[in-house]
Amino acid sequence: MTFSCSQSTSKKIEFIHFVPDDASLIIKTSNLSGLMSSLNNNDFIQKLRKSKSVKAFNSKLQSLDLLNSKYELLLCISTDIKDSLQYTIITKHHEGLFKRDSLKNYSEELFTYKNKSIIKSNLNNNIFYSTIIDSVFIASSSKSNIENAHNSGILDLELEKIYKTTTNDQTLSLILRPNQTLITSLFIEEDLPLKSFSNYLAVDVDITQDAILINGITKGSDSTKSIINVFKKTIPQENQIQNVTPSNSDGFMSFTFSDFKNLEKNLRNYHDLDSIKNTSTLFDNIIEVGVIYEAANSAVVLNSLDILSTNDALLSEQTTIDTFRGLDIFEFSQPSLFYNHFKPLISFKNATKYCVLDNFFVFADNLELLQNIIANYQNTTTFSERAFFKTIKTHLSDASSLLLVVNDASLKSILNKNISGDFKLDQYNASAIQFIFDTNFAHVHGIIKKSRSAASENSISEILNIKLDADLLISPQFVTNYLSNEKEIVVQDVNNNLYLISNKGKILWKKQLQGPVLGSIEQIDIYKNGRLQLVFATPKRIYVIDRNGKDVAPFPSKFNDNITQPLALFDYDHNKNYRLLVTQGKSVLMYDVKAKIVKGFTFKSAKETINTKPQHFRIGNKDYITIKTDREIYILDRTGKTRVRPKSSHSLSNQSMFLYNNTFTTSSKNGDLISIDTRGNVSIKKLNLGESHHIDATSKTLVTLSDNKLSIKSKSIELDFGIYSEPKLFYINDKIYVTITDLQSQKIYLYDSQAKLIDNFPIYGQSAIVLDNVDKDKNLEFVTKGESNSIILYEMN
Repeated sequence: MTFSCSQSTSKKIEFIHFVPDDASLIIKTSNLSGLMSSLNNNDFIQKLRKSKSVKAFNSKLQSLDLLNSKYELLLCISTDIKDSLQYTIITKHHEGLFKRDSLKNYSEELFTYKNKSIIKSNLNNNIFYSTIIDSVFIASSSKSNIENAHNSGILDLELEKIYKTTTNDQTLSLILRPNQTLITSLFIEEDLPLKSFSNYLAVDVDITQDAILINGITKGSDSTKSIINVFKKTIPQENQIQNVTPSNSDGFMSFTFSDFKNLEKNLRNYHDLDSIKNTSTLFDNIIEVGVIYEAANSAVVLNSLDILSTNDALLSEQTTIDTFRGLDIFEFSQPSLFYNHFKPLISFKNATKYCVLDNFFVFADNLELLQNIIANYQNTTTFSERAFFKTIKTHLSDASSLLLVVNDASLKSILNKNISGDFKLDQYNASAIQFIFDTNFAHVHGIIKKSRSAASENSISEILNIKLDADLLISPQFVTNYLSNEKEIVVQDVNNNLYLISNKGKILWKKQLQGPVLGSIEQIDIYKNGRLQLVFATPKRIYVIDRNGKDVAPFPSKFNDNITQPLALFDYDHNKNYRLLVTQGKSVLMYDVKAKIVKGFTFKSAKETINTKPQHFRIGNKDYITIKTDREIYILDRTGKTRVRPKSSHSLSNQSMFLYNNTFTTSSKNGDLISIDTRGNVSIKKLNLGESHHIDATSKTLVTLSDNKLSIKSKSIELDFGIYSEPKLFYINDKIYVTITDLQSQKIYLYDSQAKLIDNFPIYGQSAIVLDNVDKDKNLEFVTKGESNSIILYEMN
């Protein structure tokens, strides 16, 4: 990968060409609604938003609420001559992009600049300007930025190359330009300001509810004058300072090198020195240098490849001044040695004592700090042993040129260098950023993550609490991510927006539908290649949507008459030759995955309105399709012809059909169990259920709910009086679970097959739940509605 400082006066054609010259920060997203949702749900971002400066800028960004961009969008942040933040938005213009009709507290006026139209908008007293240039829409809080967009100018080809290193498959991408003033430092060390550290920084950022993951590159300005370039011609080594850093410290910084002489030469060039005074043999066998931070104190750590040689280099420094836990602590007579050799990476100038812990040589001024390091090392209570560090380590490379790991106190300190505010960052036990030098640029990886408290055994813990942009319309459910074989969440809000949410809390996409989803969402493999799509009905459409939120042609299919039941999906032989059954009042239409009517299906209409979705059952080697009205049950073969004719008819409930004890089973309006065998014989079992009862069943288990009486197999439970969701039966890992939710008291109940309440239930929730194993651990999770606009994912430990 190479970069060059070249410029061009070519015509502006790419979004990046319209970026203002004074833009310090460029944010790119290909999913604006997903980005806004992720920002609204991320714990760390919400803490930042409490800062006065961030609040003020957020109010300025209200124009983003007016945009419904279907394409990539750039948000550019600049500072004007008054040091005030300004923004510029760049995206492709399309119909419906700028939603300003019927807005309250909004006005606009039109003026021209060099015969070009510019709109001045006022939303809640926040003024911004917008224009369209060759189908590119540009809006800005700065009038001059809009005017300059119409002017020809020199294109920054270096910026364009950096821009092309970012991807479109994360929540957003960030580009920090040279000499920017928005972010001053990423480090604890005062001598490592970002403007001196590197030139361009371009990263992709993935945002979930409790984490921000960063991956990208950074590049120095030239061969000597950026700090990152001191690692040129050095090979990153495995970072090990975490093995000696006490878990109760504020963090550590580590930098590694394969050859100290190369690092020394690079540092000499950085400082424009012919030589470094007082050269020492102490570093000849060192491959890693680190700094441990503890409040106002610091300790320098050397990681040696040859302990005997490093000890020999310290022969003149072996005056014992203390002994702690059987280890000698020695006096050190060169307190500024590390600063002289490694500045600006190290600013510590007062190393007066040291001790040796296996291959680690630890230098400090504070005796208590050294004793704390010794004690934690012997007790194996270091960063490397803590769950919070092990969690973030999975997102980092083992070897890096420079690594910084900090706790919440140090993270807050770094934040305050960039944004003024009283941030409360408890539970951020470990956040990290690392740089891995590679030829003439460095890879960047980072993570800011909220640490979870360890869940006790047999407990229930809240994993996610995701806020949507509007109130929920349907209960959340799980679908399968075919890439990871884990589960994700789909849910719809009252504005008919459908969301796909990862099991880490990231809103992957939001898509507006024609109407509410009917029933549950199924998945199909329409191309028979292992990639799953969502399939479902709304009152006027059949949708097939891929995992990126895109419609799969030739869907959606449009219908003039209302679809009155959820879509029925059949795969008779499990060979992915799917049949989609659409119910419209009394009629049933069967489609294939090309949205064509299946001509061989002869059943067209029932005598009355169909009151549940059609079902498919397999008994032996025969297929059975059931269609039910208030008075009749049609049991058909694949072609729609009658296969079984029930020998008696009854007044039927609106409950589904089930295959229970090898019979086609449902209930009557007066609460009796009705079972039909394959010969058409009908049996009735008195259950004494009320008129508004519910049933669910597997092949051997029957569950009923009538008023406040729940029955599982032959066991019955008297529940508190309330308004209950339909009971749901789950069969997972050879175990039966039955769940209901009291919608009035907002309590979720979960029972086993013996009608015994599972430990720690009931628990808060406002809808029926879906239970499954959403990830690769052994614990089950369930999802439910929380507040009116939120979903909660719980884990059963």
